[in-house]
Amino acid sequence: MIIDFHTHAFNPKIAERAMTRLEEMSGLEPYTHGLVEQLVNRMDEWGVDRSVMLSIATKPTQQAVINDWAAEIDSENERIIAFGSVHPKADDFVQELIRIKELGLHGVKLHPDFQQFMVEDPSLDELYDTITQLDLPLVLHAGLDYASPELLHCTPQGVANVLKRHPSMKVVLAHLGGNARWNEVYDLLAGVDGEVYFDTSFTSACPDELMEKIIYKHGVDRILLGSDCPWESAQKMIEKLLRLNISDDDRDKIFGINALRLLGMKS
Repeated sequence: MIIDFHTHAFNPKIAERAMTRLEEMSGLEPYTHGLVEQLVNRMDEWGVDRSVMLSIATKPTQQAVINDWAAEIDSENERIIAFGSVHPKADDFVQELIRIKELGLHGVKLHPDFQQFMVEDPSLDELYDTITQLDLPLVLHAGLDYASPELLHCTPQGVANVLKRHPSMKVVLAHLGGNARWNEVYDLLAGVDGEVYFDTSFTSACPDELMEKIIYKHGVDRILLGSDCPWESAQKMIEKLLRLNISDDDRDKIFGINALRLLGMKS
């Protein structure tokens, strides 16, 4: 089974507006126009069985609407594994995290750049503690992002500081631990203790040799296939992993076995 642990889609009511803004910001040509059915079509094209769909509440007022929609998609499409989101500045983020669990969503996505917080800020400890207590996997954007090219809100050192304070938190660090900061990831994060995973999303620019070093220092049991669709294709990430000097058994873990274990799923 091949599971793409990092994809995005939007409610049709906002998809066109959101995608236009993101295209202008990034200068990237997307593989979909942000709709779930287009994501599923790409999954068929790229040979992906299931995808984790990540939503981001960029304002406190968006939490409930986004999570309700994500839960609807999760229940309607068995190939989509939907995560919810909260905003750290929302007064009711604890209650919304509990509701995410009750809705049957499979985890939480936070994006420090779009949500404008520094990942290691001590004021977030209650948020991280609640996520940990609810046993919800957290997917965290890490490293460079077009939304904030001058200020990295989630650096490898910042993540290392968070993990020291929250060693039991299940966290997936997107973009192989830190987009465009892979040497720092190798030095500071690869091999860290705990249920700390790296996904492979948007790592075409990471040199193959460095990616191999990160994977083996961190451990293949904690690496997840991810694309960042619509901004990158799962096919490219699969091809990259196929050309790396890793065994077929290790690739199978990265392609889906690790994701199933983290999510507590059999298939």
